Amino acid sequence: MLTPSSNTTLEPVTTAMLSGLPHVSVHFSRFRVTEIALTEDALAQFDDRPILQAAELLAHAKVDTIAWNGTSSGWLGFDTDQRLCERIQSATGIKACTSILALNEVLAATGVRRLGLVTPYIDAVQQRIVANYAGLGITCDAERHLGIQDNFAFAEVTQPTLAAMIRDVAAQKPDAIGVLCTNLRAAPLVAALEAETGIPIYDSIATAVWKSLQLAGTARSEIPGHLFSL
Repeated sequence: MLTPSSNTTLEPVTTAMLSGLPHVSVHFSRFRVTEIALTEDALAQFDDRPILQAAELLAHAKVDTIAWNGTSSGWLGFDTDQRLCERIQSATGIKACTSILALNEVLAATGVRRLGLVTPYIDAVQQRIVANYAGLGITCDAERHLGIQDNFAFAEVTQPTLAAMIRDVAAQKPDAIGVLCTNLRAAPLVAALEAETGIPIYDSIATAVWKSLQLAGTARSEIPGHLFSL
């Protein structure tokens, strides 16, 4: 897993998610990400060079797959993740995936046309994400966001706040709900909220785990939630 440097959530959440799979180990490599915005400095954080350096360090551990466990292509454009996967595979010889490309694969396979969207991001970033999904023919008119820019602060959003946001979006009856941000502690809430709302909920940490396990050729159904039954 490639991890934003200021993220304190995805490592413990991912490790807990995989705790029932004793044959699977998960390893992490960081690169600098401290804020999420559309400024020049914020966008420059996602230059491929430091990401590829982090990926090459993971390759030393002879992992089966490398995932960018982050959501940057949601606002940068989905093609940025496509190129990143190609470059990681070229540099390391290891299969690569990302949180967002995995989410988009699930949305396409399940025919989602109206996606509820829950994020901590600022207005400009949220609007860019909505526009990019519109380009795929997916409407995100049911959405909630918190207007936060500091990446570390995303982890301080409480689970009751996240649950309330998801319930608000679920009340608008989208086909599915996407929780975009890998520094939110939403994944542990998903199974219970899916049972409560009857709506599939795809958390971006979980989508990275789902696709990584698929590429590694190992079973996923032991993990709770609709996603891991697909």
